[in-house]
Order: sequence, then C-alpha cells, then structure tokens
Amino acid sequence: MSELFDEVDEDVRRDQLKKIWDKYSILIIAGAFLIIAAVGGWRGYQYLEAKKAAEAGAAFDKASELSEQNKHTEAEAAFADLAAKAPSGYRVLARLRVAAEAASRDPQAAAKLYDDISADRTVGTPEQDLARVRAAGLLLETSTYPNMLQRLEPATVPGATFRHTARELLALSAWRANDTAAARQWLDVIANDGETPASLRSRAEALQALLPPVAKS
Repeated sequence: MSELFDEVDEDVRRDQLKKIWDKYSILIIAGAFLIIAAVGGWRGYQYLEAKKAAEAGAAFDKASELSEQNKHTEAEAAFADLAAKAPSGYRVLARLRVAAEAASRDPQAAAKLYDDISADRTVGTPEQDLARVRAAGLLLETSTYPNMLQRLEPATVPGATFRHTARELLALSAWRANDTAAARQWLDVIANDGETPASLRSRAEALQALLPPVAKS
C-alpha cells in the first residue's frame, strides 16, 4: 500500500515540476545563460588584466635597463609611456621613475613631478610619502626649513613607512637654517624611536654633536 502512495506522490511531484518548467523555462534558461556569460566575461577580464600586467612588467624592465645604461632620456620617455597606459599599479611606479629620471637633468622639475604624486589622492599613502621624501631630498639645499616642514611633516608620524628619512631630512634642514631648537626636536624624535635604523641613528648622533651645547638654566 505504501508503494502505491509513493508512486502517487512521485507522479504529483512530476506534474508539479512539469508545470513549473512550462511556466518558467524561458526564465530559467535565460538565467543560466546570464550566469554562464557573467562567469565567462569575468574570466576573460581576468585574462586580459593579467596579460596587460605581464606586458607592463616587461616594458618596465626594459625601461629600467635603459636607466641602468645611463640612457636617461630614453628611460624617462619609456616610463612616461607606462605612466599613461599601464595598469594602475605600474602607473604609480612608472610616475615615480619618470621623476627619478628627470632629476638627473632638472631637479626642480623632478620635485614638481614628485609633488604631483604626493598630492594625488588616488595614490596610496606609502607612495605619497615616498614622493614627499624624494622631492624634499632634491630641494634640501635650496628650500627653507618652514617649506621642508610643510612638505615632510605628514610623513613623520609614527608608523609612516618613510618616517625615518623624513625626520632626518627635517633635522638637516633645521640645522642648515641654524634653527637648533627644531634640529634638536627632530634628533630627539629619531633617538626615541626604537625602530630607527642603526645607520640613521649614528648619523643623527653625529649631527647632534655639531649642535651647540644647551644653555643651562
């Protein structure tokens, strides 16, 4: 008897499924097609992006080789082309390299290129800080301490990737400006940061020795 009921239930389910299929078959087929198309499109996009990245990597290597061969004009042009056309990650690296190549012929122009990168909010904070530090390094001999402070102070905060270099540049700039108070301030920050590299700590101690003794009260 139970087998008869099972057969009846099976027939009912089959009829229900047939009605659902007859009513919604077009939608089901369209949905399946859309899913397949979406997956295929995503896979195609991933392939194209990987291909672009590989091509950009090869072009970046060739431009770097030009730089190593002291062909700075050609290297700058190659990096500029990458900065305009490459995927986002390579674009930022290429912009930094364009500025580095320009520094060999025009430090002021290179500093402006670095400034453009540091002001670009689409660029990551570490890359912005790197651009700040490199621009400041180019301008150390000609820029005032207040200008250097404005440029570099955002990169000196605890945890910033290039804080050690930024602090050293500010200490040097203050020392060049005969601002001993500011120089000591940055040298103290360097000394009190347990993560300060040993080589930088040694340079800071040497600079500290050049400062006049603190007047006793």
